[in-house]
Amino acid sequence: MPETSAPPDEPVTAGSAPVPPGQPPAGPDAGPDGPVRDPRLAAERVLPLRHPWRWVLTAVVLVLVAQFVHGLVSNPFYQWSRFSYWLFRPVVLDGLVITLEVAALSAVAGLVGGVILALCRLSPNPVLRSVSWVYIWLLRSVPLIVVLLFLYNFSALYRTLSLGVPFGPSFFRFDESHLATDLVVAVVGLSLNEAAYAAEVVRSGVLSVDQGQHEAASSLGLPRGFQFRRIVFPQALRVIVPTYVNQLIGLVKSTSLVFYVSLLDLFGTVQSLGSTYPGDVVPLLLVATFWYIVLTSAVSVVQFYVERHYSRGALRTVPPTPLQKVRSGIRGARARIAIGAGI
Repeated sequence: MPETSAPPDEPVTAGSAPVPPGQPPAGPDAGPDGPVRDPRLAAERVLPLRHPWRWVLTAVVLVLVAQFVHGLVSNPFYQWSRFSYWLFRPVVLDGLVITLEVAALSAVAGLVGGVILALCRLSPNPVLRSVSWVYIWLLRSVPLIVVLLFLYNFSALYRTLSLGVPFGPSFFRFDESHLATDLVVAVVGLSLNEAAYAAEVVRSGVLSVDQGQHEAASSLGLPRGFQFRRIVFPQALRVIVPTYVNQLIGLVKSTSLVFYVSLLDLFGTVQSLGSTYPGDVVPLLLVATFWYIVLTSAVSVVQFYVERHYSRGALRTVPPTPLQKVRSGIRGARARIAIGAGI
């Protein structure tokens, strides 16, 4: 006759699991894997952990924000009526268009130059590597305003530019004063400066690719150009693109320096209007601040979605969008209200 581990006074049902010593017997509220639900624990009210200092800090921050907003609204020196007057004036919008044009052209030219400089920096050729290093070191050491002013006065050093054999005949000759307009000087100066920083961004992205990927591509006998275009560079974009988009925010703000090469961008226009209307200096500066915030915010939105796109291969779950955060916050608030009401 077979022996059983159950006491002789407890009934044994077919298919029931043995109860360990010291554990309550499995009742009708037991889960599929054992006694995980206790009616006494289910009746207890769950209280969230209190954070009193967090609420104190929140109150202090709200008071400071309220004081800042009150100062903006109640101080007549800001002249919000003049701010609304200048905000959409055609002369201001024309300066905004020039700012966008300079930023877009400089971003594209700077990225192309940065890729070329990064490839030269990573090249086994010592001449290309040295020239690229010197360029990056020099342009990152000199302030952007100095580069722009130097290019603006470049015609004083070289009245004509030519292409040909060094110390020999020239094949093409250009008049520098006709070629270098204010827009060209601004775009060239920003592009030269941007290329130096973009080169380091691209180089760091290429170096972030696992060395095994390079070795695997080389073991297949693929040409080096094909390896870079189809294997290395797509993986490096995961690091390059978010960082470079962040770099673009600095580029948008740097366009305000082109005013010093006689190009009336957004800041230059506001500065000129401030000289004509000295009583509206503060409203005009607020107008420039508003439009720069709009531009940098648009780039920041692009940066968020670009980083979210390229994080799919590195994170298990992509970061939530602002709309998803709002929905999650509403669901959490509803859950806390339900717990507090004892529903």
